[in-house]
Amino acid sequence: MKQSVLTRYRAMAYVTGVLLVLLTLGVIAKYVLGISGAAGFTTAVGIAHGWLYVVYLVFAFDLGTKAKWPMGKLVWVLLAGTVPTAAFFVERKVSREVAPLVVAPEPVSA
Repeated sequence: MKQSVLTRYRAMAYVTGVLLVLLTLGVIAKYVLGISGAAGFTTAVGIAHGWLYVVYLVFAFDLGTKAKWPMGKLVWVLLAGTVPTAAFFVERKVSREVAPLVVAPEPVSA
């Protein structure tokens, strides 16, 4: 497996995780604290998280199929983008497990 497969998964896991934490904070600010400007923030972050979560799903599925994960593990990783902060912990564990499967690119001879 190429390093780029793992790298793009890791990047999207962090992006998805950060947006989900921001969305959670926005929802708390909107509904619990009653902050008036939180509605627009929650809408914008919610839309961004929704679209980027789809990209995360594609990259995580690609990584899982190349790493030959069982279906249960693949579903667990795919759902990590829906639980606040879970993406960070799952990404760390997945990166440690998949790192030995990454092959170094062969040098190009002149």
